[in-house]
Amino acid sequence: MSEQVLMPMIGTDSLENKQRAKDSLEKARLAHEKYLIAQRNNDLQEAIEHYVDAVKYDPSIPETYYRLATLMWEQGQISINTAIEQCKTAISLAPSNKDAHLYTGYFMQLAQDYASAEKEFKSAIAMNPLTSGRPRMILSQSILHKINTQNGTFKDYTGFLYYFLTGSIMLAWDRPTMKMFYKNMSNDVSIFSYNTVGKFYEKFKMYESAEKVYQEAVEKTPHSEHFYGKIGDLALRNNNFETTVECYRKVLEANPLNRDVLVKLATILQTYFPENTSEAIDCYEKLLEFDIDTAQIYYELGHLYMSKDDKLNSVSAFKLAVDKEPENPFFNNSLGYAYARAELYDDAIEHYQKAISLNPDAEWTSIVCQALGAIYAEHKGNMEAAVSTYQAGIILDPKNYDLYIALGDMYMADYDLEKAIRSYCDAITLNPEEARAYSKVGIALWEKDYLEEALVAYHKAVELNPENEFSQNNLGILYLDGLADAEEALEYFEEAIALNPNYTLAYFNAGRASQEMGFTNDAANYYQMAIDLNRLTEELDEEDIQRRLHNLFEI
Repeated sequence: MSEQVLMPMIGTDSLENKQRAKDSLEKARLAHEKYLIAQRNNDLQEAIEHYVDAVKYDPSIPETYYRLATLMWEQGQISINTAIEQCKTAISLAPSNKDAHLYTGYFMQLAQDYASAEKEFKSAIAMNPLTSGRPRMILSQSILHKINTQNGTFKDYTGFLYYFLTGSIMLAWDRPTMKMFYKNMSNDVSIFSYNTVGKFYEKFKMYESAEKVYQEAVEKTPHSEHFYGKIGDLALRNNNFETTVECYRKVLEANPLNRDVLVKLATILQTYFPENTSEAIDCYEKLLEFDIDTAQIYYELGHLYMSKDDKLNSVSAFKLAVDKEPENPFFNNSLGYAYARAELYDDAIEHYQKAISLNPDAEWTSIVCQALGAIYAEHKGNMEAAVSTYQAGIILDPKNYDLYIALGDMYMADYDLEKAIRSYCDAITLNPEEARAYSKVGIALWEKDYLEEALVAYHKAVELNPENEFSQNNLGILYLDGLADAEEALEYFEEAIALNPNYTLAYFNAGRASQEMGFTNDAANYYQMAIDLNRLTEELDEEDIQRRLHNLFEI
């Protein structure tokens, strides 16, 4: 949402413009009063237009800034922070204007900056202590609101009582104002009572009783959104995430600019309701209006866009995060990943390298090295850079199992079997209960003609992970082609097929084993299945399979 930000405009000091400003201000006041009585949107729009005209004709009138800020904030055209800045503009124009300080304090209270709000209210009181009943009452109400939303101190309670009592005395002759304040105060006292009882139940983990109190408060107080927030917090504590989301949504229906609830709702949706990605994105986009922690918000948005496979927006969001915090390693890493997903590998390399150079944590950085090494190996064809990057990652974290595997794969691709075996064995030493390294070292040992060692490795791989069809198939190959034991080999090929009925190579190998054992019909069936599947997978040379099939029936 774009904001209209009011700034003093350059204009002439002519009497004509000052009269126009005066006329516009009077029209704005009348429309404002009509809006407060009837709550008609056209009156609100008319008031805003006349206040804007008053600023244009005479930018030195402080009243236009804080009144216009109030209306524009109420309509959602500006954020609380912008409203505060406009009220401060009014103070800069008229430092002794009591109302300018009161409005500034009001918006600071809404932003939950209670210390700054109290300072503004006290400034208004100090300007005319003898007639400071209204600012005293407003300050007492602000302190009570602080007590209701935060853990109040003894000083807060005594401050509330002091300003409430002194304000009541000073307003004793102002019946309309007193009536308004006592009505508001009774609401706050009611909220205070429900809060106190609810917190008591929460303290003793009587959560059902606390929820009942807050439900009653929803029905009997004019601030239902406050207690929906309480119920949502209780549900979150008890891992009832659906109720939490429902309550936080009700809070935002009443107050779309509740920053704390927007943060909570966005986080819960992102964590527990991945199907609600669009709603989480909406929450974060609203949070951007507050202009607080924008880099982190862009970072979260990037991940949400990534989950939607929206590569362009994910790159844009992470880039905005990096622009705001260029030295943040996590932002650079995520931007690198987004670029890689978008197949912009040179940009990905740049930001992965940046994240590695910042190195906030050796273990984390080693994982980034793994991602960067994969880009060098798989997309840039730079095996030397890939090996160097993997080695750097291992130096950072000698316990990174995946890096040893990746480094071994690089050596295998270069057919440096000795180094590949060494890397896979390092992985086995690091985690002897993980099957992957045994499978990979088994291939390297087989290529090195170390048959017995390869058999030991593959038997261990199958023992650790019997559900892996590839290990079963490869172990069968060792028995068939290494030991010429077709019967033993066939058992492993058939197990691989049982695990994956679409495993083309396993059917082909089962056909070979059956042929060696003289089971012609079985071999023919396996070869035919391999041919049928291969037309989809294109893993093997179909002519070779056809030739083997025909040879079965030659005399």
